[in-house]
Amino acid sequence: MVQFYSPNRRSVNRGIISVTADNLDAQGQGIARHQGKTIFIAGLLPGEQAQIQLTEEKRQFAKAKVVKRLSDSLHRVAPHCPHFKVCGGCQQQHVAAELQVKTKASVLEHLIQRETGVNISAHPVIRSPEYGYRRRARLGLQYHAKQRTLLMGFRQSQTNDLVNIQHCPVMRPELEQLLRPLHQCLNSLHAVKRLGHVELVLAENGPLVVLRHLDPLKQEDKEILCIFSVQYNVAIYLLGEEKSLEPLIEEQTAPWYQVNGLKLVFSPQDFIQVNDVVNQQMVAQALAWLDLQPTDRVLDLFCGMGNFTLPIATQVQATVGVEGVAELVASGQYNAQLNKLNNVDFFHENLESDIHQQPWAAQGFNKVLLDPARAGAAGVMAHIVKLAPEKVVYVSCNPTTLARDSKVLLAAGYHLVSVRMLDMFPHTGHLESMALFSSEPMDIE
Repeated sequence: MVQFYSPNRRSVNRGIISVTADNLDAQGQGIARHQGKTIFIAGLLPGEQAQIQLTEEKRQFAKAKVVKRLSDSLHRVAPHCPHFKVCGGCQQQHVAAELQVKTKASVLEHLIQRETGVNISAHPVIRSPEYGYRRRARLGLQYHAKQRTLLMGFRQSQTNDLVNIQHCPVMRPELEQLLRPLHQCLNSLHAVKRLGHVELVLAENGPLVVLRHLDPLKQEDKEILCIFSVQYNVAIYLLGEEKSLEPLIEEQTAPWYQVNGLKLVFSPQDFIQVNDVVNQQMVAQALAWLDLQPTDRVLDLFCGMGNFTLPIATQVQATVGVEGVAELVASGQYNAQLNKLNNVDFFHENLESDIHQQPWAAQGFNKVLLDPARAGAAGVMAHIVKLAPEKVVYVSCNPTTLARDSKVLLAAGYHLVSVRMLDMFPHTGHLESMALFSSEPMDIE
């Protein structure tokens, strides 16, 4: 019998070993060393000793689960959520907020130093409330035939199974208090077996609900939803078969939020920052770093609906926003008119294609801001260098691509002046950040 060698197949030692964690990673996993190998252990904090069992073993590292914790760290706290450890939404509610923030900032600093050679502090951190910060949340809906009831909630970690959510302390209280009555309402619909998901959003003018339904809703169901809408003062939008969004009640006021004193109207399907408190601080920091002057011409790439573009426009000669999603560009143009900003142009362009032929690319700009998705901004970095701006502010939701793209600016002679860790999603492994690059050396207080 012929046997084939598989280099990726490694046996896992199922024995129990004792370790002491000496660090924490950005995902909230304890880091320990055993016989020269790094082990990542979910739920273990620095300084804690535990008996563990390996669950996955690679050449350079291993993963393990705690069999028995033998000591407790002073940084271990009681989670606020009754669904913690089951729900996959939060991973770090057992970790004191200060340790979460310190760890993420350290991870960001280490990654930048390793990839670029620049030693820089990510402090002071832009902080968030520890709980009650999410103004947007999407929950899955799944009819459980055996129990004859609707499950509404987030997915369990590493599975497709839903956790039926009754409480969610990271949501804004105005949204969390809707969970029980909304579940009861949806469970009473005739279409209960044919619902996809529900999204809760908190606008300045009140909460709204977007309901994805897979079949047309009967009039009786619409009447049930109308009663809920009036009783709880919630605007409801229906997302049907063609994924076209329709307000349940025609005279519903469009949702809006404020940033830097401006009113931004948005569609319930538009992307807006989940954490309003951090968003306000982030925009203010970006504007301060750019040191905006009345003669500036500023380019905002991956601009969305103008979260940065419009506040920038209030202080400069001209601003251009470029975005790949047509609906967001339309929202940005509408909000520019709403706020009487006549020095803003928005372009709907694919920033991953050949940007040099795009109409905005021929214009001159002396300052640039970019806020790309997780994939980063590899396609535009060379053009930013070509523009030779005085300052570049890079807002990032992925420190790996931030570090990668930073190399282009550093190689072109730019200086990495300042970095901030953004505590956008407490209790999760998401690491948001922003960085300031300058063509000349400068000091930041």
